[in-house]
Formats: sequence, C-alpha cells, structure tokens
Amino acid sequence: MELTRRDALLALASGGIVASMVLSSDTLDEELSDTDIDTLVQLAEVLYPSVVEPSREFIKAYVVGRYRSDGERLANLKSALRVVQRTSRRETGKPLGALDIDTRDKVLRATGGDRAYPDPSGTDAQRVRYYIINDLLYAFYTTPKGGRLVGNRNPKGYPGGVEVYQQEPDT
Repeated sequence: MELTRRDALLALASGGIVASMVLSSDTLDEELSDTDIDTLVQLAEVLYPSVVEPSREFIKAYVVGRYRSDGERLANLKSALRVVQRTSRRETGKPLGALDIDTRDKVLRATGGDRAYPDPSGTDAQRVRYYIINDLLYAFYTTPKGGRLVGNRNPKGYPGGVEVYQQEPDT
C-alpha cells in the first residue's frame, strides 16, 4: 500500500488544516532540505507497518501542510531531525539513509524517543517523540488507508460516505 500526496491532504484535513494552504505554495521547500524530507521518509519506513510504503510526496505534503504557518514548530522539527542524524552517525558511523530498516529502528530507539513522554520543549528524546514519532504516526493513522489497517474505516475528519455509517463496526 503506497501513501500518496492525496492521503497526506486527507490526514491534514482530519486535523483541520485547509488543503488549499498546502497546494498554494511551497515556501517550506526553502527551509526543509532534501535531507530533512529523506530522513522523515526513512523514519516513516521504520514506524509504519511493513505493508505500507510512505512516498516522498506523502511526507512532504504532510510536513508542508503541518508546519507552513509555524516557523518555531518547523525549527523544532529540524532540531529533532538533527538529533536523529547525529545519533545515527554516533551509533553507526553512517548517515541514516545508508542504513537498513532494522538499523534505522535501532538508531531511533537510541535517541530514547520510543520511551519518552512527548514534550515539545523537553529533552531531545521528548522532542523526537513529539515532532517526529507522534507526527508521523498521526499522519498515517488519520488517513483512510492507515485507519483501515487498525479497523477504523472512518478516521476523524474523513467523511467516508453514508455506507460507512450503515455498516456494522469491524470486530
């Protein structure tokens, strides 16, 4: 299952972010490097179920939509990405993109983000949890495709059509 830009727009809409803001311009392109987007894609591959292929377009559209109007939040995301990138070099001697998925998982765990309570102004581990792990998981599970994987055919904010309301819930 591949996640597309359309899926990202649906995830943003479920969070109340207007898709026209995402489609209107790409000013974040200047602030987010290709390495930043690549790092987020590589981390999504670790966090998402193995049947899911997070596309670059999905991640980029979601991040641009989520961070477009909040420069401070964007700076904090970039800082959390630097923590992961530094941890990768410290633990393996290689950039995150040069690692297989199992080693990327170990690097992410080495940041402590998997065990930390999410806090946007907390420790490095707490910021990795808040800005990277939680945001990527939220992006995925608020898409109709992600919701279906966990038995939620109608994620919050996604109408899904009248037929969804006329069916018995998944058990």
